Amino acid sequence: MGANLASAELPPLRPDDHVRGTGPEAIVYLDLACPYCAATWVRIRDLPVHLVVRHFPVSSKHPRARALHAAAEAAGLQCRFWEMCDSLLTDRAHQDDPHLWERARRFELDLERFEGDRRSDAVAARVRRDFEDGIRAGVASTPAAFAGGRRIEGEVDLALASLTSNAIQTEDN
Repeated sequence: MGANLASAELPPLRPDDHVRGTGPEAIVYLDLACPYCAATWVRIRDLPVHLVVRHFPVSSKHPRARALHAAAEAAGLQCRFWEMCDSLLTDRAHQDDPHLWERARRFELDLERFEGDRRSDAVAARVRRDFEDGIRAGVASTPAAFAGGRRIEGEVDLALASLTSNAIQTEDN
C-alpha cells in the first residue's frame, strides 16, 4: 500500500513541541496505546527526519490512552519524553500505573514530581491542545502525519522513508 501527500492545513510548530533529529520535517500524531502507532513507530523512530511527535489519544478505542500521554508529557517535563514515548510504544504489554512508575524510576525521574505532573491540569491541557489541533488539521485516526506542508495519506512509514530517500537524492545531485 503506497502513500500520498494530500492538501491540508499544516499545524504550526510550537516552542514546546517534542522534536528530534534533522532532515525533512515530519509532524506525527500518535496514540500511545494504538497498536498501529506502535508498529509504525518502530519503522520511523530512527529515520533521518526532523521528527515532531504530537499527542492524539483516542480514548474511545484505547481507555488508557490519556494516562499514557500524560505520563509521556510528565516525563518530558523532566527531559525524558523520548525515552517514555519509545518505551510505551515498544512495550505495550506493561502500561498500567505500576509499570509507569517503574519506567519513571528507570529513567531516573523525580517520582513525586512525575506523579504530580501526570495528573496536573497543565499536562491534561497540553495533551488536549495537541488533540484539538490534530482534529482541526483533519486527523481522524492514528498514526497521522504531515510532511512538506501536506497531510500524508496512506502508510506513514512508507511516506516518511520515501521523503528521506528523496532528500538524500536531492543532496547528492
